[in-house]
Amino acid sequence: MTKPTVHLLMLLAFAGVVLLLPVAAAAQKQKPTPVNNPPSLVRTTTRNEARRLGYGGTLTVIGAPDGSITIEGWSRSEVEVRAEIQLRADSEQDLDRIALYNAFVLDDDFNHVSVLTSGTHDRVFMKKAKNFPKKLLGLPWKIDYRIRVPMSVDLDINAGRGPISLKSVEGNIRISSPQSETKLEFAGGTLSTNIGVGRVTLKVLGRSWRGVGADIKVAVGDIVLELPPGFSGDLDADILRIGEIETIYEGLEVREKPGITKQKIKGRLGSGGGFLKLTVGDGRIFIQKHTVNSKQ
Repeated sequence: MTKPTVHLLMLLAFAGVVLLLPVAAAAQKQKPTPVNNPPSLVRTTTRNEARRLGYGGTLTVIGAPDGSITIEGWSRSEVEVRAEIQLRADSEQDLDRIALYNAFVLDDDFNHVSVLTSGTHDRVFMKKAKNFPKKLLGLPWKIDYRIRVPMSVDLDINAGRGPISLKSVEGNIRISSPQSETKLEFAGGTLSTNIGVGRVTLKVLGRSWRGVGADIKVAVGDIVLELPPGFSGDLDADILRIGEIETIYEGLEVREKPGITKQKIKGRLGSGGGFLKLTVGDGRIFIQKHTVNSKQ
């Protein structure tokens, strides 16, 4: 194991638990082979798929090594997936060949739909491709997903590098990415977010959190927590190494020691309630106010 990898894993070790092991492993697994010269041709295709999914069901997304994932809740009992696939190569023949492997499939079972991305970034998958040219394994490609789901649904998102956006959904939600600019808008549920490098913005829509709470971790980067006026809940925030916490939200009180410092917060807002836990290795945490009816 290299020294940078060891440093990343140790960065968020808290109480003897390595917090970002899944993200670090995913980052290594998805690391592409370096390309000396940018491919001269670009091909972009769009696919639309839909599957039935009832309220309280589960959606699993295994993303591409690069690309965005946007998920929004709607009133229908189905999942709608729109995927924009961008491939790069130096010839049409090479584009045709990699298009057979860089794609996604929808797998559906009883009240569970999976969006599974396959491609040349997956060495195990490519072992099945006989006589596939090694020069094509490192070509850059991406998929941008736009997905609509029932408003009450569980989500399990394992993303690559790229922006992530979720809103109008409530359930048990897990998100992981090695590098992302992540924007979340929720009123409740159970949220677990694990980002290697980047920024997570959580906008809480209600004056209390409906459900267990949220646990957000960023190894290197920032967390922005936006709360409405009069919010009630319990808040833990930690900077594990370098950085500080900036709080411009009124009404935050000490819940237990060490209270409120630039490195750690054990606080309570209003009458307390759902737990919001924010952890950053190197970076900053911002806690600020938003207006409930502000434009999204």
